[in-house]
Amino acid sequence: MRSACFPSTTTIFRRPGPDDVTQIVWVDAGMPLPDARRAGVQGLLAAGADLSVARLEEAYTKGIFPWFNEGDPVLWWSPDPRMVLACDALHISRSLDRRLRRLARAEACDGPHPGQGVSTNLAFDAVMGACAQAVPGRELTWISADMRAVYGAWHRAGRVHSVEVWQDGVLAGGLYGVCLGRMFFGESMFSRMPDASKLALVYLVRHLQRLGIAHIDCQQETPHLASLGAQPMARLDFLALLQREVPLPSPSWGRGWLLQDGRFAPGAAAAR
Repeated sequence: MRSACFPSTTTIFRRPGPDDVTQIVWVDAGMPLPDARRAGVQGLLAAGADLSVARLEEAYTKGIFPWFNEGDPVLWWSPDPRMVLACDALHISRSLDRRLRRLARAEACDGPHPGQGVSTNLAFDAVMGACAQAVPGRELTWISADMRAVYGAWHRAGRVHSVEVWQDGVLAGGLYGVCLGRMFFGESMFSRMPDASKLALVYLVRHLQRLGIAHIDCQQETPHLASLGAQPMARLDFLALLQREVPLPSPSWGRGWLLQDGRFAPGAAAAR
């Protein structure tokens, strides 16, 4: 996730440093994005080109993602190393484990119900909008109106998905990301109550495991991601992972209320 497989609600754009600038390739509409291996260590690879669903699919398949301030040219990144969370390496703290046990008891008694629990693809626009909101000390966000429009279109095409955490009928946290083949690319997350985004991540991981997906691209290395079990992966190894996983058939994701083991609650799933 942009300065987050999911560490924060928003991310302030980092201006490229000298090592990045020497690597920039200008890409016009209709030109392919360059090989990710040409990017500098910080990851800035190219600028320009259109921001469309087709361009995003090309970029993610190549291990590249867009990250730029509103009003700036589209900037394309491929950091080295890349932060990756193996689903079976997710670290759950004691406090989070207590919350999960309480949720599991509630699910066993009544199952999730509207307004209380964790869902997927029920409130994508609201999740992305919450991730885009400025917070004190972070007045800028890379999730511009253009980004929301194109990822919203990609969501409606079935490639981008959200996970929502609900408390008393209110959206309390969540995350969204991209699923291509057997790879999930985390984009951003937010919390309005303690551990809400972490709960979303746990349910996401267990849903991914049900779908046969073993890795989440977390994009950038941060202590927060490391505390959740993510590990840095050399760019070449990450690109090799994409070559194995992205060409595989994408699973049917579904939409509805999730159980903690990654299954949908009975009668809650619909194709998406």
